[in-house]
Amino acid sequence: MASRSAEVSRKTKETEIAVSVHLDGTGISDMSTGVGFFDHMLDQLSRHSLIDITVKAKGDLHIDDHHTVEDTGIAIGQALAKALGERRGIMRYASIDLAMDETLTRAAIDVSGRPFLVWNVAFSSPKIGTFDTELVREFFQALAQNAGITLHVTNHYGANNHHIAETCFKAVARALRFALERDPRQPDAVPSTKGSLKG
Repeated sequence: MASRSAEVSRKTKETEIAVSVHLDGTGISDMSTGVGFFDHMLDQLSRHSLIDITVKAKGDLHIDDHHTVEDTGIAIGQALAKALGERRGIMRYASIDLAMDETLTRAAIDVSGRPFLVWNVAFSSPKIGTFDTELVREFFQALAQNAGITLHVTNHYGANNHHIAETCFKAVARALRFALERDPRQPDAVPSTKGSLKG
């Protein structure tokens, strides 16, 4: 089977980012964005999706974390889309309810080629440490848009904002793992009556 791997580089006046992904990996991650909490979340995304992900990012952190987080989402999304190619032989759909202590979050994915994000997650604080909680949504918006996936994320309940954010990343990771798995019953078919998953 062809290797489902890709590399993407993105350079703007605000950020310089290099990303590599291997969809059939073991969840090995190497993250360096300059944003500690974000690196921790990206480690969760890699570990629980079993996608090997490397991210090297330099951004205008003297302004804030926004451009670095958003552009990393863009680059990872583009790398996922590139690695998937025609999206042949994938399971395509997945959803999971993921628990972490007092928090429960659902992620549902359609690797459809049609980007869309539905975000039903609220944080009780604008910050987790020094990290802006609104950037969690910004990351997933960029990821979904550039990977060409429909993504719904709903936090059912939770009290700790770190847990809420972490369950979002872990739930999306697990849903990605199942949706991107090879389907042994149709290993070379595009899972669509259209015959295409290009939008």
